[in-house]
Amino acid sequence: NNDSVILSADYSQIELRIMAHYSEEPELIRAFKNDLDIHTRTASLVYSVEEKEVTSEQRRTAKVVNFGIMYGAGAFRMSKELGISMKDAKTLVETYFKTYPGIQEYIQKTIEEAHLRGYVNTFKGRKRYAQSLGTSNMNVQRAEERALINMPIQGTAAELIKIAMINIYNKIKEQKFKSIMILQIHDELIFEVP
Repeated sequence: NNDSVILSADYSQIELRIMAHYSEEPELIRAFKNDLDIHTRTASLVYSVEEKEVTSEQRRTAKVVNFGIMYGAGAFRMSKELGISMKDAKTLVETYFKTYPGIQEYIQKTIEEAHLRGYVNTFKGRKRYAQSLGTSNMNVQRAEERALINMPIQGTAAELIKIAMINIYNKIKEQKFKSIMILQIHDELIFEVP
């Protein structure tokens, strides 16, 4: 309708915030508490430069690594994604884990727990069972580990947006607003607002 506008609202870096929560990584928590640009902050730490000196290329690389690590990507995937040598990718991943040791611990702990319990779970307790951890095929096992590292993060993000949708819907009804929630895309909600 002509008297309405489309309003888009999304979470800021929801998956990295959940990673900060799960890993209890002090550097990551500090960055979010101080409302810093997380990719610029990561680039600054990884490349040992002041934040104001971070180039757009360094920030882009940091962004790829921030998300790649969360999806369980290793040096091989980083080298492909960033178009850099395996040697440089290995160094980059090592430096990242030195920068954020809590994240490396989270990853190791998650895989160990999956081996012990046979599953991982989200914040609200939804489970993903580990199907292929005992396999002799290392490629299959690595793929399973990547999925297990990511599921608590992505699954928790999905839960949070669903909780937000329910709360917002109830608020719209309660306040008798004429706004309509029309679409959800990952961590983004789209409304039609008079």
